[in-house]
Amino acid sequence: MEKSELIRWGLIIGIPLFVLIFYKFILRVFFGLVIVPEDRIGLVTKKFVLFGKQELPEGRIIATKGEAGYQGQTLAPGVYFWKWIWQYSITFQPFIVIPTGKIGLVLAKDGTELETGRILGRKVNCDSFQDAEAFLNNGGRKGRQTAIIAPGSYRINTFLFELELTDMTMIPDNAVGVVTTAEGKPLDEGQIAGRIIGDHNKFQDIDKFLASDGYKGLQEQVILAGSYFLNPWFAKLEMVNMTEIAIGHVGVVISYVGEEGKDLSGAEFKHGNIVAKGSKGVWAEPLGPGKYPINPYIMKVELVPTTNLVLNWASARSESHQLDKNLSTITVRSKDGFPFNLDVSQIIHIPTTEAPKVIARFGNMNNLVSQVLEPTIGNYFRNSAQDSDVIAFLGTRKERQQSAKEHIGKVLEQYNVYGVDTLIGDIVPPESLMKTLTDRKLAEEQKITYDTEKKAQETRQSLEKETAIAEIQKEIVKADQGVLIAERIADASVKKATGEANSVRLQSTAEADRLKLLASGDAERIRVLAKANAVQIELLSKSEAERISLTGHAEAEKILAIGKSNAESYKLSVEAMGGDNFTQLKVMESIANEKVKIMPDVLISGNGDSASGGISGLLGLQLLQQLGKKVSNGEDSNKKN
Repeated sequence: MEKSELIRWGLIIGIPLFVLIFYKFILRVFFGLVIVPEDRIGLVTKKFVLFGKQELPEGRIIATKGEAGYQGQTLAPGVYFWKWIWQYSITFQPFIVIPTGKIGLVLAKDGTELETGRILGRKVNCDSFQDAEAFLNNGGRKGRQTAIIAPGSYRINTFLFELELTDMTMIPDNAVGVVTTAEGKPLDEGQIAGRIIGDHNKFQDIDKFLASDGYKGLQEQVILAGSYFLNPWFAKLEMVNMTEIAIGHVGVVISYVGEEGKDLSGAEFKHGNIVAKGSKGVWAEPLGPGKYPINPYIMKVELVPTTNLVLNWASARSESHQLDKNLSTITVRSKDGFPFNLDVSQIIHIPTTEAPKVIARFGNMNNLVSQVLEPTIGNYFRNSAQDSDVIAFLGTRKERQQSAKEHIGKVLEQYNVYGVDTLIGDIVPPESLMKTLTDRKLAEEQKITYDTEKKAQETRQSLEKETAIAEIQKEIVKADQGVLIAERIADASVKKATGEANSVRLQSTAEADRLKLLASGDAERIRVLAKANAVQIELLSKSEAERISLTGHAEAEKILAIGKSNAESYKLSVEAMGGDNFTQLKVMESIANEKVKIMPDVLISGNGDSASGGISGLLGLQLLQQLGKKVSNGEDSNKKN
């Protein structure tokens, strides 16, 4: 390493070392020089005194007049002389910093003894405990101090003061702070809280509170939402919710503090005193809906509903106000000895002006229900049921409900409560009696059903009868019209037959001869056909007779009318044509209708003369036999098929 480099390093190390040695041993020793950095304070301890009194007064630990020991005066940042190292010991200490949201509680190690009965030292003028000498010279007390240190930086002599950091007091919205103080005058006999003291900034200025004769213990005054520099050594804070009075209610205030007030209830009200606002007792003026900063330890607010209030005597039903949660279905006994249950609903109303009287009389709404409403309504219905049997009670429900409303309303008026209505709900008779009633009712309903069905059947029979008569009437009308038409036709036929009689008579002679010749050859066949027709006519007649019998009298009349018409027609025809001619005419009509062949397809002659177009007798017979066999075979095959 070169010589110049050695010199450079020697200067770098040597100069500070020299300065330090110079400061420590030369300036400090010979001139008593002390340099206090800008972020520090100097705490001074004096080791001895060259001239004058050296000892501190008895009981003191901090020197204020140059005595040896811990000095009350501190050294602020800067340069000081004549603090020789052999006489003074200087300790550097950082500033005391109280952060935001915190406060500093101060405990003094030295000072005048506290007065008997006090636990906190009163505030003295000492620049927020930064001037220890002023604190001691101005009568500062030893121990915990009423004054606190707000957020910031402070030059505190820790030889004299100890600091404790704590949070600021924060009271949220919709809450109030109930204060109990640890310092002040004792409460007067009979009082439970200290009266309100003004001008102490919500218990933040303890000395003003005490100077104004503030009381020790529970305070009437409360603290609202916000941030406060409260000294917890002085004031204990409890946060409670604000008292909320819902719409449809009023709050009757019962105050346990205040002066004894004059009774405002009047001579007629003998159940307690009602006093003016601010006095001890039940306030005559209730609180309306809203939120109030009430100290629950000195005041009680009883909520009273001012809208119609429903109370249910029913085991399975209760309203949201829960005043009827202990009420149950009423069990009564009838005159005939049957126990049965019934549900009752009572509607009441308490006016705003009557609410203080109700609370003064009963204390709260639950007592009103248990002491008045429950026994009154229960006993009324038990007494009412004993005068009637179960069936009659069920049948007179409406009348009993109205009677109960009037009776209970009169009783409640005596207690400053208005009975709006009394309603009887479910009535549950004994199961055995209900079964009897049910069976009886079912039997009655069945009887009604049977009577209804009977009437329906009778109506149906009447309808069917009328329908049948209507249908027969239609047939009768039709038959009457047929008879009329037949008579008209017969008249026309008679007239026509009369006109044609002569012509028929002339033709009948010639035709009769021809018919005799034709009839002689086929007489047997005509006889068979006539017999078949007779059988057929007989069968048809039987069938028609049965149909006529079923159809009824109207059809018989119709047939009779038609028969009479035909008979008259035949009679006229016979008279016009003669019996034989008319018979021959009908035979010819039958032959024509039956398509009977009078002339044979093959003529068999017996003379063997084929020249005339006939077939000889033997040959003809042979052919007829062959044709007969074929016809017979064809019929057999058809039968088989």
